[in-house]
Amino acid sequence: MAVRVEVPKYRIEDRVELPRKESAVIVVDMQNDFVNEKGALFVPTAPATIKPIRKLLDKARDAGVRIFYTQDTHYDDDPEYRIWGEHVRYGTWGWEIVDELKPREGDIVIRKTRYDGFYGTPLDDLLRVYNIKNLVITGTVANICVLHTAGSAALRWYKVIVPMDAISALTDFDYHAALRQIHFLYRGTIVKSVDSIIFK
Repeated sequence: MAVRVEVPKYRIEDRVELPRKESAVIVVDMQNDFVNEKGALFVPTAPATIKPIRKLLDKARDAGVRIFYTQDTHYDDDPEYRIWGEHVRYGTWGWEIVDELKPREGDIVIRKTRYDGFYGTPLDDLLRVYNIKNLVITGTVANICVLHTAGSAALRWYKVIVPMDAISALTDFDYHAALRQIHFLYRGTIVKSVDSIIFK
């Protein structure tokens, strides 16, 4: 039986200014299996986020803002395969970050084995080493790895900012529900687009 629900309203900001030395961009799981149409778990709206994410990365690099990537990583007999089937197996084409957003020298790639970019990884430690307080979170999938990473960041008292044009989901409901949760549960800042973010 289908159920129709309405996502409660959430606030969308037109502009946010962030101190460059205390801010970082996190690109969540922009890998071939999720972003390329030939991928094992293709998210149809993910390709449209490549250009905005790349624009944000250019802006961040120009401002000297640190950039982190998460790379979902699975091995033989991973329990997550029982949920989603085999995907982003270590060393495969599907596991690689898409060519358009390849990390550059100085960027940090965090390999993770679960939805949350902080779970079992050095991400929190590295952010604290660099005195980061604000995280601009982009990538896919909005209500899965983006939401869990944003939630985990907020529970560690990082300020979370999410540009709407730089995340993707399998359905509109999942997309808006994730943004609502980030705003409502974690007091994250939702902005219209990457153009709304100013590093100062």
